[in-house]
Amino acid sequence: MKILKSLALPVILTICFCSVSCTEQPAPPMPVLEKRGNATQLIVDGEPFLVLGGELHNSSSSSREYMKEYWPVLKNSGMNTVLAAVEWSLIEPVEGKFNFSVVDELLSDARKNDLKLILLWFGSWKNGQSHYMPEWVKKDFTRFPRVKAENGKSLEILSIFGKETLEKDSKAFSALMKHLAETDSQYRTVIMVQVQNEVGIIGSPRDHSEEANTAFNSTVPQELMDYMVSHRDNLLPELTEVWSAAGNKTSGTWQEVFGKGDKADEFFMAWNYACFINECAKAGKKEYEIPMFVNAWIVQPQDKRPGDYPSGGPQAHVLDFWRAGAPDVDLLCPDIYLPDFCEICDLYTRNDNILFIPESRAGEQGAGQMLHAIGKYNAVGYSPFGIEQIFARDENEPVAKAYRILQGFAPLVLEAQQKGTITSVLLKEEKNPSKEIILGDYRIRAELFRGWGSSPSQPKTGGYCLIINSAADEYTIFGSNVQISFSPAAPGPAIAAISRLDEGRYEKGKWVQGRRLNGDDIMIDYDLAARALENRTGTGLKFPEGSESLQRVKLYRYE
Repeated sequence: MKILKSLALPVILTICFCSVSCTEQPAPPMPVLEKRGNATQLIVDGEPFLVLGGELHNSSSSSREYMKEYWPVLKNSGMNTVLAAVEWSLIEPVEGKFNFSVVDELLSDARKNDLKLILLWFGSWKNGQSHYMPEWVKKDFTRFPRVKAENGKSLEILSIFGKETLEKDSKAFSALMKHLAETDSQYRTVIMVQVQNEVGIIGSPRDHSEEANTAFNSTVPQELMDYMVSHRDNLLPELTEVWSAAGNKTSGTWQEVFGKGDKADEFFMAWNYACFINECAKAGKKEYEIPMFVNAWIVQPQDKRPGDYPSGGPQAHVLDFWRAGAPDVDLLCPDIYLPDFCEICDLYTRNDNILFIPESRAGEQGAGQMLHAIGKYNAVGYSPFGIEQIFARDENEPVAKAYRILQGFAPLVLEAQQKGTITSVLLKEEKNPSKEIILGDYRIRAELFRGWGSSPSQPKTGGYCLIINSAADEYTIFGSNVQISFSPAAPGPAIAAISRLDEGRYEKGKWVQGRRLNGDDIMIDYDLAARALENRTGTGLKFPEGSESLQRVKLYRYE
């Protein structure tokens, strides 16, 4: 018994030590943006991460009770990331006294549902206006001056030239980031932060307050001029055209360098908004350095001049000012609700800007846009707006279905982005009902789906597909309302045919076999003689609208 007693204490201490040490897991790595192969990707928990996101309605995240019924919907939708607003008025209702209960509730509920968060800082501005700051800011228009329009009247928009506005907004934002560092470092629930929301002046091309007029009539900051001169060969044409028309001056007032009119006004606001937000981002990153971005309310077809849309915001044509003035902002992002999706993505991927779409549409259009952004533009993610109500209305909503397929498929997608072996096609009946692309050793023709029988049916108005060259002579494809055929694009036998075609899905990166497709399931055209003249076989892949599976095809060639 004496021997047993002498052993008991060390054993108990060892057990206690193990029980404590075994529960202390090292913190996951910080989220970062990192260049990997051909793509810059978001790295979460040490691995590439594809944001299958959704943004809540503006006021949803302010109430835990309201969100209670929606968290299970979001969890089961296939999405992996929720974009949620954090408003200044809720975390600092009394000046200098912070309350992060709303943030803590978001963190807790997201973790319980195995979802990541992207927080949207609604501070001084949201959609170009100032509605989310605390009452003590709203009421004190002396300390926190408002924008003055061309007509001299004050707008309900905080002026970026208010020194205390910058000081107090930055202090509140850095307090939020400090709180995340203290409460989320062990979990990394929050993977990115948006700084403000769709900033810019609505109602006037620029601020005409006394402070703004003084700055506008002063010389263009040397920091901006140095940037323009050193990047002269890579500046966007929208800037170089205006600068050249004014004589390519390297010093002078805003009107002397950029001419008189709306362009100079908008450039002036873009630079100053960028500088303001960069100070906020810099203050936040000192506390907790995770990727940060800004978003843009983009120019609408009916807009005639800056101020019809938020003047000074990160519009595609002023991104040089944002790059120069906001180096601590990692992503300059468009909110896309317009039909010319591809053209907008083209504008926002110039000069290696990394694409993330924090607000857009859902539905069939949204699913196609999401896959196109990921496949063609190496986007780090996509996020329809108002997601909780959209998915609650229909659990088989097209974006949700695409997200569920992408859950297991994402590792292959991210690897293909790195290798440059991925692309996508977005088709519209009235614009481009078919398209040919080359990926790997094959020319791929994507057309709107014409039906199953010998009498082709009328196609729907749009279709899409994501295509990965997953191995030699092999492609893995997901699509909706498209049909796809192949022909050789490299030396060798002239005709490409299907060796085998399987449908299936990926689970945790592993292929799960479904049906082996053949016969009627691979015939898309019975005019074999005509197709033979094109070195095609009449066979291919069919994806009716609302497809729910991937198809993996192995090709061979013959004469």
